[in-house]
Amino acid sequence: MRDARVLSLVLMVNAGMAQAEFNSVEALGEALFFDENLSLNRTQSCVSCHDPDHAFVDIRETAAGRAFSLGDDGESLGDRNAPTLTYAALTPPYHINDMDFPMGGQFWDGRAADLAEQAGGPPLNPIEMGMPDKASVVARLAENENYIAGLEAYFGAAIGDTEAAYGAMTQAIAAYEATDLFAPFDSKYDRALRGDYEMTAQEALGKAIFFSKESSNCSMCHMLKQFPTDPGETFTAYEYFNIGVPTNLPGRAANGILKGKVDVGLLGHPDVNDVIEMGKFRTSGLRNVAVTGPYMHNGIFNDLRTVILFYNKYNTLEAQWQINPETGASFGWPEVPKSLAVRELTHGPAFTEAQIDALVAFLETLTDARYEHLLE
Repeated sequence: MRDARVLSLVLMVNAGMAQAEFNSVEALGEALFFDENLSLNRTQSCVSCHDPDHAFVDIRETAAGRAFSLGDDGESLGDRNAPTLTYAALTPPYHINDMDFPMGGQFWDGRAADLAEQAGGPPLNPIEMGMPDKASVVARLAENENYIAGLEAYFGAAIGDTEAAYGAMTQAIAAYEATDLFAPFDSKYDRALRGDYEMTAQEALGKAIFFSKESSNCSMCHMLKQFPTDPGETFTAYEYFNIGVPTNLPGRAANGILKGKVDVGLLGHPDVNDVIEMGKFRTSGLRNVAVTGPYMHNGIFNDLRTVILFYNKYNTLEAQWQINPETGASFGWPEVPKSLAVRELTHGPAFTEAQIDALVAFLETLTDARYEHLLE
């Protein structure tokens, strides 16, 4: 259930009674983030798919479970899972790094350079907020005189200039998403680094496994800083890999997309044309991972432990480790086999049950303080 402040803001915005004057660009962005009037049927806002009380993910149940989000029309379902917006502002713009690997960018395929560009996508997506064009969105902004004043004051954007007003709207939302609310760095992990929390034996074991180059390969893809003791770690290198995620067949049955259709991932980025990039997706950050399921780009796994078991299957041929406990069947074949990241996925001996439990316990320490109650 949303807290009283969230409900109050939603009611004020929907009634056209946002603050008489926005005292900051972030406050303007917050109002826009909560505004359902910016969708075709006035039923959906950024909050619909990114609930601030649940680490900014979509907790609505649909015919696809929570794998895909429901659109403003009350019927349409997407084909990718809405990721958390926590720590998203720290994602670098899409670029080719010094190792000649693609990295960064927003969305699973990096097609938006930054948060502002990302914020401009959903209002115009026909299966999300459903507005036909930018002019229609700006016309909705013009219904609120406080938006008109705010966009002019902070961006010099006249409401009569569609491109400028739309761009200013997206920049304001991005400014809100860049506040400390989204990236407080106050988890048990952070507190342990500062000496304010002592990890349990199980959490400490999980941490040792996570950062070990011999016991696992987790930190190869899920570590940005040079050392585990460096503050501000987002637990992703922002690079792109194909880890062999199978097609979400139940999700496809719910959203009507043919089960044989391949999600090409990074190959769908407008600046990418090498087929070797097919099936690769940007490595997710692990901040709040324990409370932001379902997991993978298509939301195929509901439980964090299942995700670790999925990785574990690459390091053993034993039949018991090839079974998805959520279905009782095998994990399934990769949707795109050819670009599978074999070197990164095969790292040594398989985990034991105790090691898997320890990894889960460590990953739970990456939960922001405000969301720790969700672990219960």
